[in-house]
Amino acid sequence: MRKAVVLLSGGLDSATTLAMACDKGFACYALSIDYGQRHQSELAAARKVGQSMGIKMHRTISIDLSALGGSALTDRSIAVPTGGTTTGIPVTYVPARNTVMLSLALAWAEVLGSHDIFIGVNAIDYSGYPDCRPDYIEAFEKMSNLATKTAREGNKLMLHAPLLNLSKKEIISLGKELGVDYALTVSCYQADESGSACGLCDACRIRRAGFLAADISDPTRYRVG
Repeated sequence: MRKAVVLLSGGLDSATTLAMACDKGFACYALSIDYGQRHQSELAAARKVGQSMGIKMHRTISIDLSALGGSALTDRSIAVPTGGTTTGIPVTYVPARNTVMLSLALAWAEVLGSHDIFIGVNAIDYSGYPDCRPDYIEAFEKMSNLATKTAREGNKLMLHAPLLNLSKKEIISLGKELGVDYALTVSCYQADESGSACGLCDACRIRRAGFLAADISDPTRYRVG
C-alpha cells in the first residue's frame, strides 16, 4: 500500500479528505497541528475521526502561531466575526497556517517514504483564504518537488486537494457515501471544550448551509439555534 500523509484538523473537510484517501487504498498517516488555536476540541475530534477510519498512525505537532497573532483564531483580543459573510479576506485567516502545516506534512512524508500528501482545502464554499486556492496548491506542490531529497532523486511528490472544486453540499454527500461520521467532527471557530458549536461564525454558517443543501440531517451540536 502506498503511504499518504493526511492533514487532519478534525473538521468536516479534513475528515472527508481522509475518507477519500482511505477509499483510494492509501495507508494513511494523519497529522494534526496544535497551532495555538482558540480551542482544543477540534484536536480531540481529529483523534476520534482518525480512530474511526483505522488509520496507520496519528501524530499531533505543536507549533504556537499565537505567539505571532494576527488572526481571530490565534489572538483572543480579536473577535471572531458572527454577523455573516463579509467582503475580503476575514480576520479568521491565520497568516501562513497552511504553508506551515504543509511543510510539516512534507517533512513527515519524506521520513515515511511517502510521495502523497492530502489536504482538505476548498475554494468554492469557503471563507476566501488565499492558501485554499488552486494556484497556491499548485505552487506548493512545485516547491515541494524542488525542495526535497526524495523528489530530486526522481520520486515526484503529489499534493492532493480532492475537495478543491467541490461545493459543501457535494463534500457532505460524498462523505456520507464513504461512511464519514460527521457527528465526530468540529468545524466551529469558537467551539467550547465539549465541541459544541457557536452556530454564528462563518464556519458554522457554511457547514449548516451545506447539510441543508445536501438534504442530510446536520449532526452538529450548536449552542445557538
